[in-house]
Amino acid sequence: MFEIRIHGRGGQGVVTAAEVLSVAAFDEGMHAQAFPSFGSERMGAPVISYCRIDDKEIRLREPILEPDALIIQDPTLLHSVDVFSGLKRDGYILINSSRTFEELGIADFVANLPDRQVVDIGATEIAVKHIGRPVPNAALLGGLAAITGRLQLESVEKAIGEKFPPALAKANIAAAREAYELAKAAVGEPVNA
Repeated sequence: MFEIRIHGRGGQGVVTAAEVLSVAAFDEGMHAQAFPSFGSERMGAPVISYCRIDDKEIRLREPILEPDALIIQDPTLLHSVDVFSGLKRDGYILINSSRTFEELGIADFVANLPDRQVVDIGATEIAVKHIGRPVPNAALLGGLAAITGRLQLESVEKAIGEKFPPALAKANIAAAREAYELAKAAVGEPVNA
């Protein structure tokens, strides 16, 4: 089983990101589960969503305490919420930021993780460029597909297409593709253009 925990704030598409991931996994023939955890349900409040992916039926229903991968949609949470709690030693981290790990204040923590499994991408800037709004979720899903290899970019694109109306889907797919290419370059893998 591959477990993903997504941290962000209300209005950033945190819940939608987990749903789209689960649909992408389902489209690839896997079993998947997505669900949110809310504190106060208001714009800007911290939100966590979860996604599990497996080749067999998933019976667990509890929150993910030891994720294989983390998506951090809002870097302001890095020092206000324990976003790294329980991350597996060989886990993946994808952070929505154009700042270095030193600037983010997490260089010491990420130094203990495999080099190619910790990536930062300016997903908000990518979203504004393609969608016209600062909603980084689709871009980060493209990045996650690139660094983990657990899902194909095409499946993520298809799931985005199923979730959003055509014009919005097209813009979100463009954001996911750009982030996918940036993430591939960040981990030193060639991108098939």
